[in-house]
Amino acid sequence: MALIFRAPLTFIQDNGMVVDPNNTLLLGTVKPSQTTTFSIGQPVASDSNVGFDVVTITNKKITINDGALILSGSSILGSFILAGSKTISGELVGTDNLTVKGTLTAEKIEAELSQSVTLFESGSTQFGDTSDDIHQFSGSFLISGSLSLNSYTVTEISNDTTLADGKSNSLVTTNAIKNYLDDNTDDMQSYLRKSFVHTGSFINESTSSFTALTASAPSNLTSTSENDFMFFFNGQIMEHNALTIQQTGSLLHLLIENDGIGYDIGASDEIVGFGKFNS
Repeated sequence: MALIFRAPLTFIQDNGMVVDPNNTLLLGTVKPSQTTTFSIGQPVASDSNVGFDVVTITNKKITINDGALILSGSSILGSFILAGSKTISGELVGTDNLTVKGTLTAEKIEAELSQSVTLFESGSTQFGDTSDDIHQFSGSFLISGSLSLNSYTVTEISNDTTLADGKSNSLVTTNAIKNYLDDNTDDMQSYLRKSFVHTGSFINESTSSFTALTASAPSNLTSTSENDFMFFFNGQIMEHNALTIQQTGSLLHLLIENDGIGYDIGASDEIVGFGKFNS
């Protein structure tokens, strides 16, 4: 049965559609009957390898599932390989692990939730966000530069056993402290433990002489003076304010201010000195 059209019927091909014959008046009067073929540029069977330049979906849902990778709506499920360079202009949110086998380059890296870590583009880092955060390190901890502890800056750990630097931004080792104390307390203890008794010889009414040397005080103690001795006049202690000691060679002279002490000494008087004699 043939169809004859009262008015011509025309099929015109467009992008992706081929009409043969194209843009031709069809009246149905051709004998034998005329055939019009409609075709696209590639097979679209379920086992065909279909290619598209651009696929645009508006207010619809498309699902692609090859068994290993599922693209459905706005989600990507399964494993896939991202080859080449990709630029993401928005946020990338991942709910599972992210493994990078190459170099990860970022202007800033922040880790939140269980940890608070910030890695800045300049190379600076920030660990924690409150003063009660605890940071644990296993192994060696190497620092180049200064260390700030409660806003106090430390620039070095010194092993100077003399402690001569006197720096306000150095911490000393226990070795330095031990050696310093050993070097100084031995002399100090020896000096502090010196306590000897000597009897003076009459020189004149205001001078008594002792055949002895005063002990030399270590450099970190005040020099030896009459305040490091007690002198007794016939068993009675003599007032310090009226006394002066003077080392003359191997003799220690006790100079007495007679008016201040209230009496003169004689050859028969005994003056005994007790204190920091060297021996």
